[in-house]
Amino acid sequence: MSPNAPAAAGPRTHEMVVVHRGLRREARLLVELVAAVAPGDTARARLLADHFRTYRLGLHHHHTAEDAHLWPPLLARVDLEADVVLRMEAQHDRVAATLAAADAALPAWEAAAGEAARDTLTALLADHRAVLLEHLDEEEAALLPLAARYLTAAEWNRMGEDFAAHVPKPKLLHYLGMALEDADRTERRALLAALPPPVRLLWHTIGRPAYARTTRTLRTSP
Repeated sequence: MSPNAPAAAGPRTHEMVVVHRGLRREARLLVELVAAVAPGDTARARLLADHFRTYRLGLHHHHTAEDAHLWPPLLARVDLEADVVLRMEAQHDRVAATLAAADAALPAWEAAAGEAARDTLTALLADHRAVLLEHLDEEEAALLPLAARYLTAAEWNRMGEDFAAHVPKPKLLHYLGMALEDADRTERRALLAALPPPVRLLWHTIGRPAYARTTRTLRTSP
């Protein structure tokens, strides 16, 4: 470890793995659900377009929080591993570009649910998924071990605080549901334990049933 590295307790980097699992699932489902929409089904197209915008918002703020609070301290402390951090930054730009391309194609499909527009959007979402998976896989393999070595828990937690500060409050519970959906019992317990008690109460009373209703509507074929 670098002599400039902090000596405080390290971060809970496995939380990022749990979040990534939800992103992988949602990126896959977007491709599958959009591809399955029948031509002319504008109601279904509007529903999935809104879901894409929710997904894009969450991923955007997830990455901007990393840009602000993960890369700078790591670049200040690593030496030979700086290329890993710089590569992660470049991959964020590529992920953002694929999201922007899909977002630009969305209105044409949303308006008329045409077959050609659907197929164009499906291809762009598949491109986005491929770029995202490459990034998430490498981040988990190469970046998270660096974060565990060089960051304190407080520094790591700033990403979550930044995310919560910039995301509309009603959507926070939805993003929590995205992370918890495929978490095992230990992961779920750890994620919920890190939240303030009022947020845990909101999740159990409002967030969990609302998330279940939303996912059931999204994933049930017309």
